[in-house]
Amino acid sequence: MNEFSINYQECPVCYATDIYPVLNIKDYTVSQELFEIWHCNQCTFRFTQNIPTADKIGPYYQSANYVSHSDTQEGFIHRVYHIVRNYTLNSKRKLIQETTQKKTGDLLDVGAGTGAFSKIMINAGWSVTGLEPDDTARKNAWEINGLQLQPTENLYQFSPNSFDAITMWHVLEHVHDLHGYLEKYHSILRQKGRLIIAVPNYTSYDATEYQQYWAAYDVPRHLYHFSPESMGVLAEKKGFSINTVKPMWFDSFYVSILSEQYKTGKNQYVKAFLNGLLSNLKTILDPKKCSSVIYILEKK
Repeated sequence: MNEFSINYQECPVCYATDIYPVLNIKDYTVSQELFEIWHCNQCTFRFTQNIPTADKIGPYYQSANYVSHSDTQEGFIHRVYHIVRNYTLNSKRKLIQETTQKKTGDLLDVGAGTGAFSKIMINAGWSVTGLEPDDTARKNAWEINGLQLQPTENLYQFSPNSFDAITMWHVLEHVHDLHGYLEKYHSILRQKGRLIIAVPNYTSYDATEYQQYWAAYDVPRHLYHFSPESMGVLAEKKGFSINTVKPMWFDSFYVSILSEQYKTGKNQYVKAFLNGLLSNLKTILDPKKCSSVIYILEKK
């Protein structure tokens, strides 16, 4: 640990001190460093210990393989990612329209990446504000999608009751100011608006199967690791209730492919597909068991 890392003495969600280390995880994407995952015995939240501070974590995102920033289509996994994304983008659009009961409205997309989802919603007639912390991703959003995304610090400038929907697609696990973001969302979301948060679920079958090789731990970029229980605790603390929980069916396959690579050093596509399929089968009766979960929150 150094002066530029954060060491938690209590749970970042419920502030309990009954916390302890459960896994050592390697950063396979950039640094090859090891990071500890800690567990809270009170709310079941997990978090990466000794994470870089917000102003020092940037280098851990500097990889051509970090697809949400680079939009790369190099390699089999990234080509599959783009094929699936084209399908899921329209599913997300329908989800927003159904949950808000609005065909068009005002949307804030936080962690917009290269702007693919923002562009879909603009094309559907929504007024979209996209926030993205990474300079390279914002540059790519302009070059690829013609979108002028704003830096995420602009979040704190929005007026109360500004948005019908706020989306974070695999973003909340990256945010240092966890409580500050949710408090601001509560202010700027309209009374009948919806906050949509998609995050990996470490209680899923594939997470249990791969343990320290589970790709969705993605340390140190993923600061937090949510269980459905801990998400409920966090929502409650910030004045939200969970309206609906939805599964993200494709994530188990993508994550399993990467996890097999980390575990074996090989491309075990068949085995990864079977593990992803098994993970989804265990989810059919309970979406809270999915590899990644969409939580739809409303103001209480």
